[in-house]
Amino acid sequence: MPAQYILDVHDVARSIPRGRVTTYGAIASFLTLGSARMVGWAMNKCMPGEDVPAHRVLNRKGELSGRNAFPTPTTMQERLEEEGISVTDDKVDNFKDLFWDPIELLP
Repeated sequence: MPAQYILDVHDVARSIPRGRVTTYGAIASFLTLGSARMVGWAMNKCMPGEDVPAHRVLNRKGELSGRNAFPTPTTMQERLEEEGISVTDDKVDNFKDLFWDPIELLP
């Protein structure tokens, strides 16, 4: 994956409003990457201090599938809960209500 795609994915993730979540697939569709896995790969390249809210990116079921990429397996949930997002059994409660579609970035 070229570095520009990583930057694009990170830019979209930075646009996710606090207290909202999106999916790897929604970002992939928005950027026409063709694969949610490519977004996951790019999110895994987040470096400390880049201020990319990777904790707001979930799988299509609203599950915290990326939790093991964080410093501890509970970090992702803790960050979501700090934003008022409730998580039960590694899944965001009210996922459909909290879902943010990157298409909202378009004018």
